[in-house]
Formats: sequence, C-alpha cells, structure tokens
Amino acid sequence: MTGLELFLVGWATATLLMALAWVVQWRTQDAGVVDFTWAAGLGLLALGYALLANGDPLRRILVAIMAGGWSFRLAAYLLLNRVIGKPEDGRYQRLRAHWRQHTQLKFFGFFQAQALLTAVFAAPFLVVALTPQRLPLPAIFTAVLIWLMAVGGEALADRQLAAWRADSAHRGRTCRAGLWRYSRHPNYFFEWLHWWCYPLLAWGSPALWLTLLGPALMLYTLLKVTGIPYTEQQALASRGDDYRAYQRSTSAFIPWFPKQEA
Repeated sequence: MTGLELFLVGWATATLLMALAWVVQWRTQDAGVVDFTWAAGLGLLALGYALLANGDPLRRILVAIMAGGWSFRLAAYLLLNRVIGKPEDGRYQRLRAHWRQHTQLKFFGFFQAQALLTAVFAAPFLVVALTPQRLPLPAIFTAVLIWLMAVGGEALADRQLAAWRADSAHRGRTCRAGLWRYSRHPNYFFEWLHWWCYPLLAWGSPALWLTLLGPALMLYTLLKVTGIPYTEQQALASRGDDYRAYQRSTSAFIPWFPKQEA
C-alpha cells in the first residue's frame, strides 16, 4: 500500500476505535475514556504501520517498540488513574453541562475529531515505517537515548505525583517532590520530549518534515490548549496561594532550578 492508503487505513481504524469509545461513554456517562483511547490508538497505529509498510525493517521494529511502548504505558496509566473508579474529568463535565441539547451527538463529533487527531499524530510513525534506506547508527543511539529519558522521566513524574497525592497530610498542598521541584509540569515536558525520537528515526526520508508535526502539535496542545492552561486553572481553584507561590518559583515547562520562594 502507498503512504496515503496506509494513512487512510489508520484514520479508519482510529474512527472505529473512537466510535467504540463513544459507546462506552454513552453507557458510563464518563467521557474520560477518550484520553485512554487516544493514547492506546497511537500505539495500535504504530504497530499496524510497522507491519504493513515496506520500509527498512530496523526502522519498523524501532518504531513499533518505541511508539508502542510509550503509548501502552501512557494508556495503562490513564486507564488506572483517570478512568476506572474515578469521577469524570472536569473538562468533560463542563462540556456535558454546556451541551444541553443533542449532547450525545455532540460528543460523537468530539470523539471523531479525536480520531482525526490520532491519525495526524501517528503520521510520524508512518513516515519512519515507510523510509527504505538503512538508519545511521548515531541516529539510532540518539533516538533510543531520548526515548529512555522521555518515557522514564514521564513515568517517574507520574509515580512521584501519585505518591504525593496518596498522603492525606499533603491535601491542599502542591507537590514539590522530585522532578516537580524543577518543573510545574515535568510529565508534560517528557511527553513532548518523546516526540523528538521520530525525526531521528526518519533520518534521510524526504518526508522527514512530517515527523516534526509530532513535537510541534504536542507543544501547542500542552502550552495553549488542554495541557498547562487547564491544569493550572484547576490548581489555582483548589490550592490558591500555595500554587501561586509555586508558579512564581518554579519553571512552567522545561525543568530548571527553582527560585527562592518568599
């Protein structure tokens, strides 16, 4: 199949997955399943492209392992910590309240928009899987190093935050433990860093520029859309002055040494 045909197959797959997720949402009245499906869908598309594309076998193996490993770790974390046994995320509660008429139809459109985003975000995986020439060793080593740092850093940040929240003595206080001392959103930073693996894995491809969509779109989403703006709005509402002090002392995104808090 051509690259365009594979992209359309990927989009169709994401469309079906999101339709199934919408049915789950309808029955449970919890739209948080969309986040789990988005993360898991990216891993499934990476595996599918690695199997169906005709590029260099090593590139296909690497994209399957790296994109799949990142995707399924994130999907498992979201399922266990944001979906199963948890109330619906405040973002979706507000959407449900705002969409008073034809709510389920509007949610279906929202889920299908996420399907398109899944296909677009998976485009770097497809470029890697289609590239025929052998991958230079420096590109392999650098990509693997970035992946280990990014996935390990994101998993560590998630564990540190979970451990902080599990202690009832920390209720109403902001986590400043571990990586959270150096960034207000270390999980987001490492999430973004991960997307730089794929331009390296696509090294030598004439479509390498398409792989830059991953880090560019993820950065815009985290900084301007549903990442930092929403998270900080919620944190200010629940932790007030403590979080304002944290904002003044701690880098918003890139980990850096904190300033002295007043």
